[in-house]
Amino acid sequence: MAYLYKTHGTCSTNIEIEVDNGILKHVRYYGGCNGNLKAIARLLEGMPVEKVVSKLEGITCGNRSTSCSDQLCKALREMGVVK
Repeated sequence: MAYLYKTHGTCSTNIEIEVDNGILKHVRYYGGCNGNLKAIARLLEGMPVEKVVSKLEGITCGNRSTSCSDQLCKALREMGVVK
């Protein structure tokens, strides 16, 4: 299942996501800290979505109440792929 999520409260503007059978297959951030977000995506691809959410949900960035990682978790929940 492919999905494009519009982020809220972060420097990145969108996250392109693909999940297959509970596994995160593809992540691409638009905008934000390019190198860091490419690294996060590379580390997460191939990981079960439940594990991604357990590790990243609730992470904040600076004085913001969310982060690019947290927004990915929100997107996965919105997709309905997290129990």
